[in-house]
Amino acid sequence: MNWQGCMNLKSLYLRPMTTDNLIRELERLPLTEKLFVIERTLKSIRTEKEKSLKHAVDSLYDDYKSDKELTVFTHLDIEPFYETR
Repeated sequence: MNWQGCMNLKSLYLRPMTTDNLIRELERLPLTEKLFVIERTLKSIRTEKEKSLKHAVDSLYDDYKSDKELTVFTHLDIEPFYETR
């Protein structure tokens, strides 16, 4: 990479990356690199979602174990469900 390429790369990192900037840069990538970015992004989203759900479960677990009001209707789970129209 030449000196001008380094300056362009450096200026890219110095400016805030907006959604428009990101899309513009992605459009310049070859297809294989676009697919790589998509795969990594999806993996990141899944990981973040799993962490968020795990945190929610962990924070509510003790409440559900000790507070019977939160689970009072679970005995109905074994009852048949009939939809009325």
